[in-house]
Amino acid sequence: MYYSSGNYEAFARPEKPEGIDEKSAYFVGTGLAALTAGCFLIRDGQMPGNHLHFFERDPVAGGACDGWYYPGNGYVMRGGREMDNHFEVMWDLFRSIPSIETDGVSVLDEYYWLNKKDPNFSLCRVTEKQGQDAHTDGKFGVSDKGCMELMNFFMTPDEELEDKRITDFFDEEVLDTNFWLYWRTMFAFYNCNSALEMKRYMTRFIHHIDGLPNLSALRFTKYNQYESMILPMQKYLEDHGAQFHFNTEVLDVNFDIQPDGKKRAVSVVLRHDGKDSTLDLGENDYLFITLGSNVENSSIGGQDKVCEYLPEIKEGGSFDLWRRIAAQDPSFGHPEKFYSHPEECKWMGVTVNTLDDKILPYIEKITKRDPLSGKVVTGGIVTAKDSGWLMSWTINRQPQFHSQPKNQVLVWLYGLTPDEKGDFIKKPMGECTGKEICEEWLYHIGVPEDQIEDLATNSANTIPVMMPFASSYFMPRAKDDRPAVVPEGAENFAFLGEFVETPRDTVFTTEYAMRTGMEAVYTLFNIDRGVPEVWGSQYDIRELLKAAISLRDGRPLSDMHFNWIEKLELHKVLGLIKDTDVEKLLKAYHVL
Repeated sequence: MYYSSGNYEAFARPEKPEGIDEKSAYFVGTGLAALTAGCFLIRDGQMPGNHLHFFERDPVAGGACDGWYYPGNGYVMRGGREMDNHFEVMWDLFRSIPSIETDGVSVLDEYYWLNKKDPNFSLCRVTEKQGQDAHTDGKFGVSDKGCMELMNFFMTPDEELEDKRITDFFDEEVLDTNFWLYWRTMFAFYNCNSALEMKRYMTRFIHHIDGLPNLSALRFTKYNQYESMILPMQKYLEDHGAQFHFNTEVLDVNFDIQPDGKKRAVSVVLRHDGKDSTLDLGENDYLFITLGSNVENSSIGGQDKVCEYLPEIKEGGSFDLWRRIAAQDPSFGHPEKFYSHPEECKWMGVTVNTLDDKILPYIEKITKRDPLSGKVVTGGIVTAKDSGWLMSWTINRQPQFHSQPKNQVLVWLYGLTPDEKGDFIKKPMGECTGKEICEEWLYHIGVPEDQIEDLATNSANTIPVMMPFASSYFMPRAKDDRPAVVPEGAENFAFLGEFVETPRDTVFTTEYAMRTGMEAVYTLFNIDRGVPEVWGSQYDIRELLKAAISLRDGRPLSDMHFNWIEKLELHKVLGLIKDTDVEKLLKAYHVL
């Protein structure tokens, strides 16, 4: 497997690998990573589709990319996905996945057309004082000292960030700014989370720093992530003969590990309908294992029901499987680094279903858009900066489900500090029913207090989900805590998902999961085509200059405070570049 860039490799079709017709593939899980691996195995590996088998403990595919209606309870979305135009693997695959809505077009086609006609941007990113615009006005508010902290952090080698926390590198000069408010609420970072993961995000998305205040860098699917992404992939696989085995748990995987370092997966322990069995893997059998899940132990509440909090790892779960696997070889990672401290990564995803038009005027006042227009509404999350729960909410294009009743709106919200007391509901978010969480949200969007209870009771149905490991991807870690997609010496297996290591990309994204799937297939089957490299904006001087000036709210670097020695040195440098292309470049990006 090798990385490539440019359209020479992007448009090429690889030759069929030798012996592929005699091989079979087994997949643990049906999340985005596993489905992607299956699709690439059929498209580029050209394996017969009926040689693919997917084991899924749930009754439906999708993993964390869910979106379902529960009869008697309501619509539930545990989260949502924000896409970027440089998700190279994602777009490489989706150009080949047929739309399930429109004949003759791909998922990429319909996605591209939608976001061209209805581009995303926010008209109100932050509120305060019960729904009033906080007037952050697109400003980051970072001081010269804070900018230097960010620049030094950006240049710090990864080795020095291992097992370190964000607070080990930043103080109030960064953490009390609009920049950090935008950043942490958009990406769901706790201050105590991984400095290494924070740097990954900065380097990966440096080209989008200027879009943080209005979220103009983001793109969204038409419907929820399950219907827009998972279902088309599942249909593509099924149309090619792939077999899905639902309600089937994978309890363990056994490996044969030789003294010379060669490793083979030799058997899989399964449980279906309460009966255990063992699948022995032969010479031509390959295994793709999804490790961990940020929706592990999720519990669904209801309009009048509090969610359970389930932080204990139990048999049959994805983290339990990983720790059984990891016990067999040091190269298989250290799952305990990610699941051992749920209090530092838990949060709740909440779906509010408006039932009539009484709440909609308060939404429209903040978003300045009609939520029933079928177009962009919030343009990404809106954060109530003075919320005790640090609550953020978003409304994507409506309807979000094909089955959603006309004139109803689905709102998704989450709280990044759910253990704090609310401002209207005076208790932690995790102790609240759906109705009480809705009341707190209504308070923060400006509904008069004497109307809040009635609207939360009769004009909305609210379903909360507690996720003990929601942002466990961001727990402080070191280099080898996540295993390689294909560990050294592995002959017939690969690891998939957000808890495995692929260079330079960022976890908690659709692209990361899908990239692991592509790399796994291309490595194990020696596909003779390049995997598109992670977009290299961190190496583009233009993007670096643009980001630097954006963080300073447009103030040129030459306006920074310098002592007399620094001013003298700056004067010398400016003299050297006068009337050169370097000076033109710096002026073009307002550095000077």
